[in-house]
Amino acid sequence: MSEPVTTSPETSAAPHLQRVLSLGDLFWYGIVAVTPSAPATVFGLADQQSRGHVVVTILAGMVAMVLTAVSYGRMASLYPSAGSAYAYVSRGVHPYIGFGAGWAMLLDYIVIPVFCVIYGTLALQRALPWLPFWLGSAVFAGGITLANLRGIRGTARANQILLVIMFIILGAFIVLSVRYLLVRAGFGGLFSTLPFYNPATFSVRRIASATSFAALTYLGFDAVTTLAEEVKNPRKNVMRAAVGVCLFTGLFGGLLVYLGQLVWPDYTSFPNMETAFVDVTGRVGGPLLLKSTAMLLVVANIGAGLTSQVGAARLLYGMGRESVLPPRIFARLHAVHKTPDLNVILLGVVAFVGAQFLSYELTAEILNFGAFLGFMGVNAAVFGQYWVRKTAGYRRNFAKDAILPALGFLFCAVIWWGLAVPAKTAGSIWLVVGLLVVGGRTRWYREPLRMPDPAIYE
Repeated sequence: MSEPVTTSPETSAAPHLQRVLSLGDLFWYGIVAVTPSAPATVFGLADQQSRGHVVVTILAGMVAMVLTAVSYGRMASLYPSAGSAYAYVSRGVHPYIGFGAGWAMLLDYIVIPVFCVIYGTLALQRALPWLPFWLGSAVFAGGITLANLRGIRGTARANQILLVIMFIILGAFIVLSVRYLLVRAGFGGLFSTLPFYNPATFSVRRIASATSFAALTYLGFDAVTTLAEEVKNPRKNVMRAAVGVCLFTGLFGGLLVYLGQLVWPDYTSFPNMETAFVDVTGRVGGPLLLKSTAMLLVVANIGAGLTSQVGAARLLYGMGRESVLPPRIFARLHAVHKTPDLNVILLGVVAFVGAQFLSYELTAEILNFGAFLGFMGVNAAVFGQYWVRKTAGYRRNFAKDAILPALGFLFCAVIWWGLAVPAKTAGSIWLVVGLLVVGGRTRWYREPLRMPDPAIYE
């Protein structure tokens, strides 16, 4: 199923990233990458598309992501590589398919900072209506780029500060929502089955379509695997962090949107569908909480932009170090901070420029195109690595090695298939570009892709 991989003789002298992150650092890094407020970002459109069942879409997405997180963790235990999906699928399935998965995930990581700049600026304009979009997007893109140039420890510390701010405001929303519902409907107002099943509006087709959009909530959880070379004990901690991030996001996010649906049950009446959750918080907490939530979404998108830019830079670094992309540019590390600084700068420029031309909806759908192709690849890699191929000293388990990755692949495939046509068109163009890139590096597929010795990651 997989051809032998060629080890580059030059990789023994390749630069190393530093193992400085603990499991706690990695978990909270992933939480900020996803952001606790991620459901607020998709709340309005997902609520409208699912006709009042947004909480169902969040929980359905959680099932697919937990299965995929397990697959990521299992591959990271074998190959603690900065290449993430690219390295895992290359070794578990085939190097060329691995490049395709990595290229698809690269689209995801490149577009996430663009999305953060767009949505963060829209949220900022709810608090500061006079702010021009171009200026807000310039501040966003420039700020996350400068922060990431300082190094991974600086990013981790910034993430901790951002996380505290997010939880304070979201905690205030939860408390005020409970108070609002108790005052208007008593204790019984806190409990309803309608957000889970409303017979008047329930539609499997609409919910499935909305899940393809709401799955945006979880994007970024796999950022923890791109830091596998910088975390202590990656063989255990990467899986723990990835699964923990998905479970927390689904359960905490489910609570947020559940309360949001009870507070504002009419999904057709939001003044602004893109920032609908801001209006929900205004209903329970007045203008102060409304503006605070708008600033929360700004903070959340700063955090997501920071972490996704780090992930994208390291994917480019992994491809550059393996000479798939020009190594002098993409495999360079800063002499002091040990960060792929040229990659960070390039991604900052792309984030600003992209924000001027792409819409919120299209950007979100393109994100899911790249992400879920990569997720399918990682699930397939587990099946190929653990079930199809015979790993020395390992006894195969049908449920763990075949059933679980197959279910993860199926859930991700269903979500990917439900994406809108424009996103599939844009994503397909990106894949064609990838085919040209790898073709040029391998004399049009006559030569194998050269992969590094896994020992350099230890």
